[in-house]
Amino acid sequence: MSVPAPQLKINGKVALVTGAARGIGRAIALRLARDGYHVAINDIPQNQEGIDEVVKEIEALGRRAVGVPADVSDADQTQAMVAKVVEVLGRLDTSVANAGIAEVKSILETTVADRRRMLSVNCEGLMNTYISSAQQMIKQGDGGRILGACSIAAYNPGTLMASYSASKFFVKGYTQVAAKEFAKHGIRVNAFAPGIVDTPMWDHIDAEMAKELGLEPGEARQAHVDRIALKRLSVPEDVAKLVSFLASEDAEYITGQCMITDGGCSFA
Repeated sequence: MSVPAPQLKINGKVALVTGAARGIGRAIALRLARDGYHVAINDIPQNQEGIDEVVKEIEALGRRAVGVPADVSDADQTQAMVAKVVEVLGRLDTSVANAGIAEVKSILETTVADRRRMLSVNCEGLMNTYISSAQQMIKQGDGGRILGACSIAAYNPGTLMASYSASKFFVKGYTQVAAKEFAKHGIRVNAFAPGIVDTPMWDHIDAEMAKELGLEPGEARQAHVDRIALKRLSVPEDVAKLVSFLASEDAEYITGQCMITDGGCSFA
């Protein structure tokens, strides 16, 4: 079966970014707006204030924006979220499944509830976003882009981060299968794998590792920075640049890949 030619002309198209009230998701949403997209901003309802702030930032760039609070680990909420995006912005061309959580615990201290929460958000949330987005893109009939948040933990699993690392291995595998299945609809599916990004999530990881390993605050983070070839922490905008490329026409022959952006911390 022939694959439809890519139809994406970025100006005026619509993107959805989950987990976008702050950090990497916010940077991705703002970058896509600068690229020409109208953008839907998702996060959990508890982060409504952050959602509203990012919506205002995007509107200030001259693009349309809508906040779509939802817990993406719930399939019904995710379906409703995509429906709201289409209702307000008209369609969906690029979907970024960025929402995720991290946890620092040894394997033996991790509870069943801990594991279920991690897999619910990082795995179920990504699956729900991929499926709901693909269904809408197939209905539109002119292809699209689906992108998922992976991590260098999918290549170099982190000590004290077993559940998180396992969830990111899942992202890589699920993305590859989705790319194979959705290709006939002209949908490109890829993942982006950040390294150590200077965000509140890494503040939490550093603090928890310090407690677990008997370190001073900042020492765990610095130990990771020392391993980076470019000798600096990543910033959210570094990740947003890669997502911008994967969402662009320049990436139309790329699918099923997991691309690392970590300054030379992990070599796969």
